[in-house]
Amino acid sequence: MSDLAAAATISIGMLSKIENGQVSTSLETLSKIAQALGVSLSHLFRHYNMPAGGAQLVKNGAGMEVVRRGTRRGHTYHLLAYDQGPRKVFEPFLITMDDASEVFPTFEHPGTEFIYMLKGKLEYRHGQQTYTLEPGDALTFRGDVPHGPERLLDLPIFFLSIILYGPQEQ
Repeated sequence: MSDLAAAATISIGMLSKIENGQVSTSLETLSKIAQALGVSLSHLFRHYNMPAGGAQLVKNGAGMEVVRRGTRRGHTYHLLAYDQGPRKVFEPFLITMDDASEVFPTFEHPGTEFIYMLKGKLEYRHGQQTYTLEPGDALTFRGDVPHGPERLLDLPIFFLSIILYGPQEQ
């Protein structure tokens, strides 16, 4: 405390009062304190008037398991965030596939879908085109065009699927 007061050229008593909110001080004095601390004045106020936030954390393995039409066997869908409010903005899923004999349904839904492959290899159909997806690959497409897995090539398969809905879609 005394080193900081000396470097900022203010008394220890004044520094203590500033720290405890007992006095108001000038920007010049705050600038001297910031300089003595080796930070910018803006750094001192980086959390001032910051919105509260309210992020949603879903811990590993705690995503709600969802059964999608036609995917009762060999598929596991874990919903990774839950919309609160009257309409969905997006739906993020972690999808696991581990049954090569599965017959796959075709999906159609509003919005845009983004897939990111984490593990395994699969052939994915969107409309008349098929795409081979491996770890690190990403595929983005319109959800209203028929789509879905065509063939599982290397099991197990894990991928993220994020459906983003527009202002009129739910």
